Amino acid sequence: MPRYRPEPPRPPDAHRDGVLLVNLGSPKAPTASALRPWLKQFLSDPRIVELPRLLWYPILALILATRPARSAKKYASIWMPEGSPLTVHTKNLALAVQAELADISVEWAMRYGTPSIEERLEQLRAAGCERILVVPLYPQYAASTTASTLDEVTRIMQTWRAVPEIRYVRSFPTDAGYIAVLAKSVEEHQAEHGVPDYLVMSFHGQPKKTDALGDPYRSECLLTAQALANKLGLTPDQYKVTFQSRFGPADWLQPYTQASIETLAAAGAKHIDIICPGFTADCLETLEEIGILAREAFLAHGGERFHVIECLNSRSEWVQAVVGVIGRHSG
Repeated sequence: MPRYRPEPPRPPDAHRDGVLLVNLGSPKAPTASALRPWLKQFLSDPRIVELPRLLWYPILALILATRPARSAKKYASIWMPEGSPLTVHTKNLALAVQAELADISVEWAMRYGTPSIEERLEQLRAAGCERILVVPLYPQYAASTTASTLDEVTRIMQTWRAVPEIRYVRSFPTDAGYIAVLAKSVEEHQAEHGVPDYLVMSFHGQPKKTDALGDPYRSECLLTAQALANKLGLTPDQYKVTFQSRFGPADWLQPYTQASIETLAAAGAKHIDIICPGFTADCLETLEEIGILAREAFLAHGGERFHVIECLNSRSEWVQAVVGVIGRHSG
């Protein structure tokens, strides 16, 4: 088999430019059998687990023997009729962005699971795209998310004969459109449900060791939080920045979300709102970890009103913000 694959004929109506929106990914179904290969792919990525492979693989085998069944129950609690929430929202976002960009071919993919980055890059290749902009839908850069996506794109390009011009969106933690739509989602929610005692901004966690080694993720999360607070006119005593989704025994970025909301409730807070600015689409971490488990913890510690502000998903203002990001990186 040739190392470099032959190029398909360029269609007469080909778009020169293509865009690939990339999110993390979900299993095909909320079942242990579907979770097992998805978790294996996810946890085998050295960007996700920075341990020597000889040390990690025996641990991974134990995880794959027990975790899929537990995770399947979690996914089943948030699964939509159309499928995984993350998949549904990412697909809808891509369709809406494509409707706004008639002269550009827009595809969407998942870093883990389906549709794969390779599958969707092949579609852009077959469409004749000579320039491709890769847009990881992670506002804050992290090696475990953004860089992993770029690793996969680079791997795929190694088999192409005619490599297109590839551009990447590294991150957009303070992008004006992104911050504006976050603020609007908060304002709309509070107009309906009232102003809370605290607005909690919960970001996905990261091992402290990764932060100590120079990953800019934490600093970019704080930039987003400050920009959102400024846009909303919040004072430091009206909001709190926390980190969720801790995995394993190591120390992760703190303060931890669940511990923080338990402390707030125990200190007398009766009403809190939580927004997850690092997640652009609702998923297991926002719907189950925050929407179910964190809610139960807050109420159990004396809280009374707990609201999760939904992610940006495919709301029209977010579509326009993504179009703006694409435009600024496509010149």
